[in-house]
Amino acid sequence: MAEPFFEKHCWAEIDLDALRSNLQCVQRRAGRPVCAVVKADAYGHGDAAAARALAGAGAAAFAVSCLTEALRLRRAGITQPVLVLGRADPALAAALAQNDVTTAVYSPEYAAALSAAAAAAGVTVPVHLKVDTGMGRIGFGARGGFDAALAQLDACYDLPGLRVTGIFQHFAAADSAAPDDIAYTRAQLALFQKTVAALRAAGRDVGTAHCANSAALYLYPDAVREMGWVRAGIVLYGLAPSADVPCPGLRPAMTLKAVVEQVKALAPGESVSYGRTYTNTAGAPRRVATVTVGYADGYPRLLSGSLGGGVMALRGSPAPVLGRVCMDQTIVDVTDIPGAAMGDEVTVFGPENAAIGADTADTVAEKAGTIPYEVVCGVARRVPRVTIQNGKIIQIVNYLEEA
Repeated sequence: MAEPFFEKHCWAEIDLDALRSNLQCVQRRAGRPVCAVVKADAYGHGDAAAARALAGAGAAAFAVSCLTEALRLRRAGITQPVLVLGRADPALAAALAQNDVTTAVYSPEYAAALSAAAAAAGVTVPVHLKVDTGMGRIGFGARGGFDAALAQLDACYDLPGLRVTGIFQHFAAADSAAPDDIAYTRAQLALFQKTVAALRAAGRDVGTAHCANSAALYLYPDAVREMGWVRAGIVLYGLAPSADVPCPGLRPAMTLKAVVEQVKALAPGESVSYGRTYTNTAGAPRRVATVTVGYADGYPRLLSGSLGGGVMALRGSPAPVLGRVCMDQTIVDVTDIPGAAMGDEVTVFGPENAAIGADTADTVAEKAGTIPYEVVCGVARRVPRVTIQNGKIIQIVNYLEEA
C-alpha cells in the first residue's frame, strides 16, 4: 500500500485523544446519550476520522447538515444513527431509507413532499420533527401559533412513508448570559416541553426528544434532564460556545501548522507584502520570515499586521505578523528569534501557543471579529488533516489527492 502523499506546507494536526477526552467530559456532564455533531467536515477536523474516534468513545448518534455528509459517515463505517439536521432532497427518499439515515421534517410542505417520494419509492424514511420555538430558521412555528403548529406536527404521524422517531428544536441564544437572552432561552425550552407534552397527551410517540446544544448542556440542565439526547458540537472539538459558557476540562483538538520558506533581512525603509502597509522604521535591519500559510488556507486576512495582528509560534517564541496576509503566504517578524531558518515548523494557531502569547483558535477569532466555529470550519480543503493518536501520526487525509 502506497504511503499517503503529504507535503509539509500547511497542515492541520487533529488530536484524536483530545476528541475522546472532550466526549467523556460531555458524557459525564450530560448523563444522557450524546449525539455528536460532525457537520461541516466535523467542524473542519475531518469527519470520517473524528466520527470513528467519537464512535469508539461511545457517541450514541451523529448529526450532519445534509445527506451527502451522512453518506460519508456510512462509507467510513459509522453504524450509529445519523440525523440530517436540515433539508434532505425529498427526491432522495430511497437513499435516506436504504442507508438508514434520519432526516428532519420541518414544515407541512416538506413533510408532504418527502412522504410522496417515499411512498412512490416504496420505502419508509425515519424522521425527527423540527419545532421552531424562536430560532426563526426552519421548523413548525410553535411560537407564532401553537395550536396550528401542533396540528401540523400531529398530521405528520399519518403520512405514508414517514416514521417519526424523534423531535427537536434549536436554541437561539443559549450561549449568552445577558438577562434578556436567558429569559428567551427559558421561554424556548418551556415551549418545546409544552409541544412534546401535548403530542404525548394526544397519544403520539415522540421518540427521542433533544434540544440541548453545547451551550445549553453547560448552562441549562433542564434542557438535558428530560431529554433523550444531548447534541454536542463545538465542545467536542475543545472550544467553548462563547465567553459566557465556562467549559472546564476541554482540550482543543486542532493545531494549524506551516513552515518557513525564507528568512531575510529587512533594511530600514524597506516594506513587505501587498500595499506596503508595513515599513521598517527602525534604525536597524529586522529579520523577517515568509510562512507557507495564507487566507486560501483559512488564515484570516484580518490578522494582517496593520489590522488584527496575528501572532504565530516559531522555536517556542511569538512571531508577529507583518504587513498583509497573502493568499498563500504570510510574513512574520523573527528578529528576536535567533536561528530561525528555512524549513522551521511554525504553529499558526493551536492550544500550546497560549503559553507564549501566540494565537489559539479563540484569539484568532477574537482578532478577526468572528467566532471559533468559523476559524476551524474555515480551514481549507487543500490543507491536509493529519490525525494524531498517542503522539503519533495514524492517518493523513489529503482531500486534493482523493480519487
